[in-house]
Amino acid sequence: MKTIFDKTTRDELIARINTLNENSTAQWGKMNIYQMLKHCTLWEGMIAGTIKCKRVFLGRLIGRMVLKKVSKDDTPMMRNAVTSPELKVKESNGNVAAEKAKWIALVEEYAHFSNPGFVHPFFGKMTKEQVGYHAYKHTDHHLRQFNG
Repeated sequence: MKTIFDKTTRDELIARINTLNENSTAQWGKMNIYQMLKHCTLWEGMIAGTIKCKRVFLGRLIGRMVLKKVSKDDTPMMRNAVTSPELKVKESNGNVAAEKAKWIALVEEYAHFSNPGFVHPFFGKMTKEQVGYHAYKHTDHHLRQFNG
């Protein structure tokens, strides 16, 4: 399975991010390109531990089971997946190039990842291996959303 901790995979994702621009449009969902880029930079901050998200009650009940299911293979994430309120972007206008550069820098930081106590708001505590798979899937999901 692909993991964001693999340099070749990170390089592939960064190349895909670089294909995005102000005219990129979503194939599904409600976000525009700026909102998606900002969401992804916030999401990377959550993984790194710089942005805190509250645990979701439903996640406490079934999060581990769902994590096991979505981590078993390279099946892409489902469209229109729910996200944490802290990662929703309300403003619709912003600097696309700056958010894109910030996202690329955050993806590159996975080469030095160190957040062993990471707790996902829905899935709960995740191993580094699970973080690597899920970070890849999340990035791939949004790149596919915008044909990146």
